[in-house]
Amino acid sequence: MNPAGTRPTALFAFLSLAFTAAGSAAQEPERLSARNANYTIEVRLDAKLKTLEGREVVEWRNDTEVPARELWFHLYWNAWKNDRSTWMREAALRGRGRRGEDIRDEDWSYCRIGSIKVLPAGGFTGAELTESLRFVSPDDGNPDDRTVAVVPLLQPVGPHETVQVEIGWQSKIPRTFSRTGFRGNFFFVAQWFPKLGVYQPDGNWNCHQFHAGTEFFSDYGVYDVKMTVPRGWILGATGLPIEVADNPDGTATHHYRQADVHDFAWTTSPDYLEAVKVFEHPGLKPVRMRLLYQPEHRGQEARHFAATEAALRCYGTWFGEYPYGHITIVDPAWGSGAGGMEYPTLFTCGTRYFNPAGGGSPEGVTVHEAGHQFWYAMVGNNEFEHAWLDEGLNTFSTERAMEATFGESSLVRRFFRGYFPVMVRDIRLHRMTTENGLDAYRPAARSDVQATPSFRYYPATGGALSYNKTALWLSMMEKSLGWDTLQKILSTFFRRWKFRHPAPDDFFAVAREVSGADLDRFFDEVYYKAAVFDYAVESVSSEEVRLRGYTDEKGEPVLARDGREGGKRFRSRVVVRRLQDGSLPVEVLLKFENGEELRELWDGLGLWKIYEVERPARLAYAVVDPERKILLDIDYTNNSRLVNPRPGFALSKWASKWMFWLQDYLNALAFLM
Repeated sequence: MNPAGTRPTALFAFLSLAFTAAGSAAQEPERLSARNANYTIEVRLDAKLKTLEGREVVEWRNDTEVPARELWFHLYWNAWKNDRSTWMREAALRGRGRRGEDIRDEDWSYCRIGSIKVLPAGGFTGAELTESLRFVSPDDGNPDDRTVAVVPLLQPVGPHETVQVEIGWQSKIPRTFSRTGFRGNFFFVAQWFPKLGVYQPDGNWNCHQFHAGTEFFSDYGVYDVKMTVPRGWILGATGLPIEVADNPDGTATHHYRQADVHDFAWTTSPDYLEAVKVFEHPGLKPVRMRLLYQPEHRGQEARHFAATEAALRCYGTWFGEYPYGHITIVDPAWGSGAGGMEYPTLFTCGTRYFNPAGGGSPEGVTVHEAGHQFWYAMVGNNEFEHAWLDEGLNTFSTERAMEATFGESSLVRRFFRGYFPVMVRDIRLHRMTTENGLDAYRPAARSDVQATPSFRYYPATGGALSYNKTALWLSMMEKSLGWDTLQKILSTFFRRWKFRHPAPDDFFAVAREVSGADLDRFFDEVYYKAAVFDYAVESVSSEEVRLRGYTDEKGEPVLARDGREGGKRFRSRVVVRRLQDGSLPVEVLLKFENGEELRELWDGLGLWKIYEVERPARLAYAVVDPERKILLDIDYTNNSRLVNPRPGFALSKWASKWMFWLQDYLNALAFLM
């Protein structure tokens, strides 16, 4: 096999390059990560047959104190080998992804290892391992799942020893599943090569099956990759281009390289247009932004760049600097299903032909995926087990960056199969509730304890827990601790754990340390339980106090005349309730007609509490959680109650607004027709 198609000694040159690249891992400037999993890859794309043929050398160093007697590899594309895989079974439960009737025979995929052997280097004897390869299903025991392969070693890799393994493989590219694959002549190639799991200090491989609701986990290293594609096609990839070589067979080989990353993705198409801009901000490293976009989206370049700059600026100043100096923004082909996904130094966003400014698109998805360069690419948590550590932190950070840069978005509704947008400017989408996904969280609140490993979440509701619940309780921390303290928590966590693999306890420890607060009850309620929060004002009353009987005047008992003693006074009674099991301290506000306020802190431990006070003014209303600090409260409409309700006010107000909106929509429709 000759991936480059240019030299009769390609294999020899490839292996020489492999040794050179592996050996140079320690020589890269500004070593940022452990670099214990390095890949040298050559791959050829057959754009007509929709196949890849590749060869890689993996150089892996055992950074534990326990010998490794086998190697575990992810073969992600086997998730779509047939409908018996774990991914396909879970996708059916999620109600997302590709519908069975939409899958054609040619759309299925596979990743097949043709050869695997240990190379004679670093004290290891060369050994052929292909025949000993076997498949395992460590998560669910599914005998039909082929996404994890295990290879026993004839010679164990001892502590701090390095082994080099050469793998040849062939893959059928899927018509896009899970944001990787092809649509027409657009290719987005992710999770595409045999990839090592993570060897843990306890001597076990962390190498989960591919699940429909979770993503990835791998070690950092140096990637040196050559991709051969049709000549003239635009290609973008993780890292920086080294050279492009034209081949006699009408192809071109693109050589890219990147150090201190834990993954590598690429894309190619003859239809891409390209734009470049440099991000600059005082105190931060300049970043060359390369945008690959679709011809029909010409004119939206500035919006993509502005959103990417917002992420680099906000995340960079809030948490820590983006170190790579380059980033590739990919606007995927319409209908390709490849949008909204993150990879080191490269991400996909997504837009539409009609996309009104102020509606949050494409800015929102662009900020979010660019933000994953921080929460995921640099802080490398285990997305199989603790997806919230990147998705939740990033959702919170995205919405804060969006608000800081673009202000609140307006509601947009799309008609005619999503093609025609209507923006309702009067409905603003608030960051801490709507944009953090409170509506998505509500039906999922009971689905799982968030501390459950993410791959074991119920597939249909796992995303709401990882993304939305985390963003909501981080916003609760912002409201209670203040942004300055939360920002310091996040920046400290980022600084300590970038280019490493943090676990939840690492985040909680930083939060306690930096805040100086006792956060145990908070984390117990929002993370270690499937608790649901719902506080309510059950009843309010306020009546004038009238005395019946005798009162003392000048030391003598006197029968009360008008029932009043010392002027008007009102006895007000408020009953507040905790309707669900979620329990955190909450403030209760009593507001009186003369403007006086009474605020009490309820510990929230009981199911109810009565407040009874006497004041010279009548009670106007009562509110539990007046500042809306308990953002996980699933029903805020019952948190307040007026003593004298005005039932028709809200109805008439919103009815008039909706009539104006309907009139505007009909006018716009009439104009178009």
